[in-house]
Amino acid sequence: MTTPIFRHPRLACLFAVMGLVIALAGCGGPGTREGVTIMVPWTQPHEFQAFYGLVKDFERSTGIPVDVQVTRDLTQQLDASVQAGVPPDLAVLPSAAAVIRYADTTTANGGRLRSLDKTVDIADYQQPFRGLAQVHGVTYAVPVKVDVKSLVWYDKQASGAPDDDATWRSVTGQTDLTWCLGLESGPTSGWPGADWIADLLLSGAGADTYEQWVSGELPWTSEPVRRAWSDWAESVGRKVLKGAGRRGFVAATGELAESSPTCRLAHGARAGLAPALQKDSRFTFAAPDAGRPIEVSGDFVGMFSAHNPGARRFVSYLAGARAQQAWVDAAGSAAFSAHRKVTDYAHPVRQRIAGMLRSREHTLCFSAADAMSPDVAAAFFSTVLDYADGSDDPATLLGNLQQVQEKLGGTGVPRQSICAIPT
Repeated sequence: MTTPIFRHPRLACLFAVMGLVIALAGCGGPGTREGVTIMVPWTQPHEFQAFYGLVKDFERSTGIPVDVQVTRDLTQQLDASVQAGVPPDLAVLPSAAAVIRYADTTTANGGRLRSLDKTVDIADYQQPFRGLAQVHGVTYAVPVKVDVKSLVWYDKQASGAPDDDATWRSVTGQTDLTWCLGLESGPTSGWPGADWIADLLLSGAGADTYEQWVSGELPWTSEPVRRAWSDWAESVGRKVLKGAGRRGFVAATGELAESSPTCRLAHGARAGLAPALQKDSRFTFAAPDAGRPIEVSGDFVGMFSAHNPGARRFVSYLAGARAQQAWVDAAGSAAFSAHRKVTDYAHPVRQRIAGMLRSREHTLCFSAADAMSPDVAAAFFSTVLDYADGSDDPATLLGNLQQVQEKLGGTGVPRQSICAIPT
């Protein structure tokens, strides 16, 4: 990864590892100094500030300083620091699959995460997030922030806008409305398309087939997977796909707010919308019908430090209902919580989304790429970019993905943990 997009002034001291900027020089290993270091991926200012408000609250109440490292390429930077033997005390893990990768002693970088069984009560959190935080029944992470990805956004006041009772399927089938699509996202460019393809497969083939595919049991070359890719291209249109890899995913959604917008629909989680759309209540969403599965995501915090009581205190703080509610309530926050006691959302659009995360009318299925091994997920993103600029037939690209799956796909989330009804 490249250097972080921005850093807090008291960020931990830096050194270069494999060309990356990592916290270390003069600091010693994790747990050998005062304070806590945490690595996070939240580079959007409003997203970072919502989290940083919690940091300041923790510092005021405990006197323990927290140094925050912000990076766009969490996977590469965290891997480099772990391999160098100098991981941060805490980190937002790159994916749910990374919980397994860093916790399971049978994997290359396994055995690095510390058990949180005596630090947090994971029973306070709903499924599937609760199960994704555990490996072999031991809690190694906390789902500090969650979201719903199966949403289609539009301006309800615009001429020709979908009806108020429009559903995900009815809106995605409207060929007369142009999509706002950007796939550029730095080192992880392509992920917005990967989310969309996964959403189409989940909606069209169902949760069982989705689980088989995500876990590697169903080949990338199978008919349901191929159809999802083709449906994506057909729904979005080749004109929109071409060049999407060079358009920022957040900036692309901002076109919805223009006085004369060139596009009318956007797919994905609320956190991925331009700030103008998040602030204006005229922008609403269509969601899957009751009974249909929905794609969700989550950010998990894990602990690498073996001997830093302050790190445990900060994890315990972040996992508690008070901090979770404060994160939800923070100005500009796009966070949702899987904590059972956090149910109050002031914004009506956010309240609707929060209700979906708790409704037993939907099976929640974790984001496909985030449940796959990091190598397979990276290949998925890259292939999305190739497909957006390439041919209409994805067969060859999917064949290449299947080869990656067979060689490098062994550290993803087990099938039984991918989907669940909220409990």
